[in-house]
Amino acid sequence: MSTVSFPGLGFAVNVKEIAFRIFNWPIHWYGIIIAAGFLLAVYYCCRKAADYGIEQDDIIDLLIFAVPLCIIGARLYYVIFYLDLYRNPDGSLDFLRMLRIWDGGLAIYGGIIVAILTLLVFCKIKKIPFLAFADVGSFGMLIGQLVGRWGNFVNVEAYGAPTDLPWRMGIYDTVNGVYQYMEVHPTFLYESLWNLVGFLLLALVVAKHRKFDGQIFLGYIAWYGLGRAWIEGLRTDSLYFFSTGLRVSQILALISFVLALAVMIVQLRRKHDPKELWVNQVKARKAAATGAEEGSAIMGEPEDLTQEEPEEKEENTDDPA
Repeated sequence: MSTVSFPGLGFAVNVKEIAFRIFNWPIHWYGIIIAAGFLLAVYYCCRKAADYGIEQDDIIDLLIFAVPLCIIGARLYYVIFYLDLYRNPDGSLDFLRMLRIWDGGLAIYGGIIVAILTLLVFCKIKKIPFLAFADVGSFGMLIGQLVGRWGNFVNVEAYGAPTDLPWRMGIYDTVNGVYQYMEVHPTFLYESLWNLVGFLLLALVVAKHRKFDGQIFLGYIAWYGLGRAWIEGLRTDSLYFFSTGLRVSQILALISFVLALAVMIVQLRRKHDPKELWVNQVKARKAAATGAEEGSAIMGEPEDLTQEEPEEKEENTDDPA
């Protein structure tokens, strides 16, 4: 159990990593929080799917492939940029240790990159516009991230540099081999709140005035990139681009922000026909199909004009013998 205090606000919280055990197997609060964020994200996306012309079944089908692949992607991203942590004393790589994700070590950007690639392939196979599906998925990403960051809180990780701001967070942690008390930026909270604001803006403002497929997706990439670039600069546990001293996530976040914002500005300056939205195309097809079915029902079965009239019997005019 750890104690996390907020001295400037006058309260402290006791947190523990393990929630309970099943047959002596520890169930961590981090995993419970991540699962809660995932389920909430799936629920919201399924509720909003029809607004973007996406079927709920397609979301479930996508998740069957995306979830395990995104975990692999998040782990692989972390391992690549922290490769020295997985070396044996002789310099060789410890591949078994690389697989032990329960010891920690997942990078959200690795998961996002794999999620986008998986969705591209899925949409290609299912013949669904990628950008329309990505609009729905962006809400799920924001929900998952704003909830999931509280897993960092219970693990007392992903915090920032020392500060004396009123909302500073007081923690005990080991730094350079020394277990010590520090008052730091609660960067997990910054990112959670940033994602919450982004979700509210996209869901309550942008979604109501959406002009083209992909507008929500671009908004998510730009918003998250801008916030992550700022927050990453405050953190003390950043992944660095090998030995350059450059923060990987900060560079990627800035590039994502600039590109997404540029594309969005170009698209917003164009004149878009509402009929181009995938959801309106789906509605038009359904209306046409419904109209055709109703027309057939009203007209009924066509009359068989080939049926011949029955022949009348000839009247016998002969007198009886």
